[in-house]
Amino acid sequence: MDQEAKRELVERALKEGLIHDPSWQHRLEEPMPAWAVLELVLHLLERLDPPGIGYD
Repeated sequence: MDQEAKRELVERALKEGLIHDPSWQHRLEEPMPAWAVLELVLHLLERLDPPGIGYD
């Protein structure tokens, strides 16, 4: 994946609120720590199935 595509992914993730640290825009080639991946996944799960909102 080219640098521009990676930059666009990070910008979209920031805009959508999936990540909150804009410094990822400057660290596109660095591996993401496991805790950051877990935080992202948990945040996504909360958005898909918000706590406290039932289906009844």
